[in-house]
Amino acid sequence: MAKLTKKKKEALSKYDPSQQYSLAEASSIVKDITTTKFDASIDLDIRLGVDPRKADQMVRGVVALPHGIGKEVKVLVLCSPDKEEEAKEAGADFVGLDEYIAKIEGGWTDIDVIITTPNVMAKVGRLGRVLGPRGLMPNPKSGTVTLDVGKAVNEVKAGKIDFKVDKFGIIHASVGKASFSAEKIMENAEELIQTISKLKPTAAKGTYFKSIHMSSTMSSGIVIDKSSIQGL
Repeated sequence: MAKLTKKKKEALSKYDPSQQYSLAEASSIVKDITTTKFDASIDLDIRLGVDPRKADQMVRGVVALPHGIGKEVKVLVLCSPDKEEEAKEAGADFVGLDEYIAKIEGGWTDIDVIITTPNVMAKVGRLGRVLGPRGLMPNPKSGTVTLDVGKAVNEVKAGKIDFKVDKFGIIHASVGKASFSAEKIMENAEELIQTISKLKPTAAKGTYFKSIHMSSTMSSGIVIDKSSIQGL
């Protein structure tokens, strides 16, 4: 059996891994057991009772976290010249089209979100092999293919994130940073959970939320008591 480190022992003294905690308790505990020197991300892992191999049980969507995710989001807007000024005024970090398509084809992906307009999707579509595996491909369902690029940029900068169930039926999403107050972590987490709850596929049978865990970048997971969350 691996020897427990001093930090691991200290973390385990603050909570019981076999116990379930309310969302409020978990939000406080995760701050206490995070000892990284950097500002660690706080994440939720939500296992759903769906079969993502079936199109009618796919769960994906967007949510505007009330307190953002605590990091500067780099936004690239791929658009025609008539939309460039709107994108820049909204705070996009990179704005253009052909030159950035060429950069991406060359391997550049130093961005967090790409927003584009419908009229240039024919050009952007050929980037699917590069952007798809990285989760960067613009999609109308996530609001990243739109004529209202200014609004889209503002929402992303304010804390709007998109999420998607993986092939194992799990949604992984960041809900803040360890520097956030426990209350802000809890409110962000609850907003994400309630949004996912509303997206339950009609084809999904049985228990929808199978388990919810909260953790930070380097911490163990804390099991959330689902009954502590209103509506679940």
